[in-house]
Amino acid sequence: MTSSAMTGNLRTTAPVLDAVGIVTSDMAASLAFYRRLGLDIPAGAEEAPHVEVVLPGGMRVLWDTEEVIGSFDPGRQRPRGGDRIGLAFRCATPAAVDAVYEELLAAGSGGHLAPWDAVWGQRYAVVLDPDGMGVSLFADREPAAGKPGS
Repeated sequence: MTSSAMTGNLRTTAPVLDAVGIVTSDMAASLAFYRRLGLDIPAGAEEAPHVEVVLPGGMRVLWDTEEVIGSFDPGRQRPRGGDRIGLAFRCATPAAVDAVYEELLAAGSGGHLAPWDAVWGQRYAVVLDPDGMGVSLFADREPAAGKPGS
């Protein structure tokens, strides 16, 4: 029995997470940042006020300029303070976390948390996209030599 049937909800299926949206003040800078993280964004997309990219598996990433959002939500204000949602990019190895972090800093991105070995078993770092949103980079740490499971 579906959860909809159990609760008496008239919907027959649950909504499916299909996309993550990014509101940006500088489309070109934002797209360049995410291209460096491996997203396949078409050339010339910088000129569009709305951009969509389909990821492997079907999930989409959407970008809208602040002007587009303001056109239908005129009272919207730019968020202040901490992130409410975060994007996390898996890297192939712990060394790749360090390399991608350094590459993004060299390209002008801000660093928020330099790479470290997190207690939950990953190499982890956080960089800032052009709009100041924290974007995580992570990889599972390799088991230590001689330890069980290595």
